[in-house]
Amino acid sequence: MRPLRLIFLACGLGLWLWLSPALAGEVLEGVKARGSLRCGVSEGIPGFSEQDPSGRWVGLDADFCRAVAAAVVGDAEKVQFVPLSTSARFPALQARKIDLLARNTTWTLVREAVMGVQFTATLFYDGQAFLVPTESPVKRVTDLGGATICVQKGTTSERNLQRYFARRQLAVTPLVLDAIPKASEAFFGGRCQAFTADSGQLAGLRILAPKGRQAYRLLPELISSEPLAPAVWGGDQQWATMVRWVLFALIHAEELGFTRALANDPPPDFVSTLLNWNQEEADALSKAMGVAPNWALRAVAAVGNYGELFERNLGTGSELGLERGINRLWRDGGLMYAPPYR
Repeated sequence: MRPLRLIFLACGLGLWLWLSPALAGEVLEGVKARGSLRCGVSEGIPGFSEQDPSGRWVGLDADFCRAVAAAVVGDAEKVQFVPLSTSARFPALQARKIDLLARNTTWTLVREAVMGVQFTATLFYDGQAFLVPTESPVKRVTDLGGATICVQKGTTSERNLQRYFARRQLAVTPLVLDAIPKASEAFFGGRCQAFTADSGQLAGLRILAPKGRQAYRLLPELISSEPLAPAVWGGDQQWATMVRWVLFALIHAEELGFTRALANDPPPDFVSTLLNWNQEEADALSKAMGVAPNWALRAVAAVGNYGELFERNLGTGSELGLERGINRLWRDGGLMYAPPYR
């Protein structure tokens, strides 16, 4: 029976490879034909996506866009970064004006079921926090009862803020503003006693504070869980699979201790080490995915493994100085792990 099963397996793989060009995704084929990736990012969040003094986009989200471009079109610099406000991010994705949204966006059921977008995998696990002036007497979130709190319109933070205080029968006055720059300007200008958003975002905004980051502090509590994930249009499953597995390849590379330096000078057995497949099998898998062989190698070579990506943009040695926390690998007590390839 075993030889018969092998024959069926070989025939099944052969049929898939024969059909795969006909089933090729609209977005994936568009990115390859264009030779570049259109990536929606924020209008400027330190550590995630912002332009440096030279005009180059930097940050966790920006680097993930580069990893996808490297995997799909073979060049990490073939990315057109499209800065988007919160209200414009999903319409841009739905209208196919961007190929990928990597913009501090929380993965929710409503967004997938109602908006027709698809989240790929969690790039950064975060939670909603509160930023207050250092001299503020507020020690805990519940001390903010009666306060005016700045929050960005159209975010999960806006809904969470209302629910949190309503459940505790505490009154607050949300000052809802359209964009992060407007919200931060209002907060730093003293119009609000606190600013609420994802903790990583608030840590980045502290850097931009006119009085310096030491003038503000984060309250220790988180009031929500916010899995921040890249999103794609929901009508192209092949493209969603490609983006998802680029992220998993970066995580898997860290699990294996495979660094950016190694990826740029790979050992002869790279493919068998990373995928536990021989080269012929790996090439067949790449064909089924619709991309050139060694896509995972290109992604890691472009930005490094997930640990390198995190530390460079958000970690203790970066400007934000964040602890890795639940974004550690699973074996280190975190939530990050890659599903098996087989």
